Amino acid sequence: LELTFTAGEGPKLNPVRAETDLKILSLEGLDDTLSPVYDTVEKVQEKLKTEGFSETALIGFAGSPWTVACYMVEGSGSPAFARAKQWAAGEPDSFQVLIDLVTQATIHYLMRQIEAGVEAVQLFDSWAGLLEDALFQQWVIEPTRQIVAALKAAHPHIPVIGFPRQAGQLTETYVQRTGVDAIGIDDSVDLVWARDHLQPIACVQGNLKPELLLAGGDEMERVVHDILGTLSGGPFVFNLGHGVIKETPPEHVARLAEMVKEYKI
Repeated sequence: LELTFTAGEGPKLNPVRAETDLKILSLEGLDDTLSPVYDTVEKVQEKLKTEGFSETALIGFAGSPWTVACYMVEGSGSPAFARAKQWAAGEPDSFQVLIDLVTQATIHYLMRQIEAGVEAVQLFDSWAGLLEDALFQQWVIEPTRQIVAALKAAHPHIPVIGFPRQAGQLTETYVQRTGVDAIGIDDSVDLVWARDHLQPIACVQGNLKPELLLAGGDEMERVVHDILGTLSGGPFVFNLGHGVIKETPPEHVARLAEMVKEYKI
């Protein structure tokens, strides 16, 4: 799709909004377009080894098919992605064609990242929480299951992290049905529930509020200790509940990293 960047608004796509638009989509030329990503992965991996950071994991990532499709249909960010939801619910057969194309592209993209040197991959489904049970199964779980199965068939030892943001208790079903090795949780997920329901079946990753990292100070430190105290008894990777807010002072990030490294169970 044609991509432009608008000052103050971010990326804009020439959208696909009906079955007739799908003819412009193709997997041809994917590697040519994405070759800078693979080149970068190779260079970073080489640098990690030569500069003494061989124990530092290099993580690859991709947007999950539902979330990528939301942007493709809407043409930009949106609080509700109403057009994508309408197409998915009203004309599921043609929407399935779009999801299948994105799923195949995502499998290829992550495969190539692994071949270039990443040691784990993460799937970001930032808009998974927009869908209720049946549609969540169809448009979030099933494409993710296909991606995980394909990656595991070729690279069984590469961990796959799933992040279905704002999926609530459907997160447990997501883990059980997709086969992910680790589950990212957003900051709305209760820590005790995550410990009791998610840690027995997957490594948990999360879930400090980005706003607390932005603010720093005593409240951030209190919550960091709470997260570590609740989840460090099982498989756990400390992370935020979503992305870093761009105004976050680097010293707050440094303090967070220091706290996590120093923590002892």
